[in-house]
Order: sequence, then C-alpha cells, then structure tokens
Amino acid sequence: MAEEPIEEEARRVFEALDGAEAMADPLARARVIGRLLRDQAERNKRFMEYRRQVVLDLRAQTPPMPYRRIAAELGVSLGTVQDIERGATKWSRRPKAEEGESL
Repeated sequence: MAEEPIEEEARRVFEALDGAEAMADPLARARVIGRLLRDQAERNKRFMEYRRQVVLDLRAQTPPMPYRRIAAELGVSLGTVQDIERGATKWSRRPKAEEGESL
C-alpha cells in the first residue's frame, strides 16, 4: 500500500520528537528543543512551499483537480486548500465576502 511507508516515516519522526520531550535531563532537553525549534522554523517555510506547489500542479492539470478532491487527498479542509493555493499562511486572513456575495 502506498501510504504505509509514509505513515511509517511519520511515526518515526514523532517518536524521535517524543524522545526529545521525554529526556530526563532538563538542560539537555531544553537544548534539544531549542535546536528543534530553530530548525523547524526554516523547515516549515520549505514544507509549506512544497505543499503549495503540489496544489498548484494539481490545479494546473487539464481539467483541474477539484478543490474538494485535493482537500481529501491532503487531509485538510476545502478552505485550507484555497488558502494554500493563494499562498496564504497560518497568520494571514481570508478576504471577507462582500455583502450579498455568496461563498
């Protein structure tokens, strides 16, 4: 099954993070967590761009893959797929619908 290697890899990453959190020495744990946080800040930017490129590629197909199908494939909401396509980040705001405009 195609998802098994992905799930296995994700499980190993989460176990490693759990291991860092469970370290007995508070100072060592704080150092490791600091390193993880610094690295993850940069990595998040790359990850969001990788995911955005997938969405853009799927929407560029002929015919474009529907937003709902992309959402189901990525395991996110329809609105999140639209935000990803727009390049919106977690902290940006969606435009509000004009009065009388339906979403």
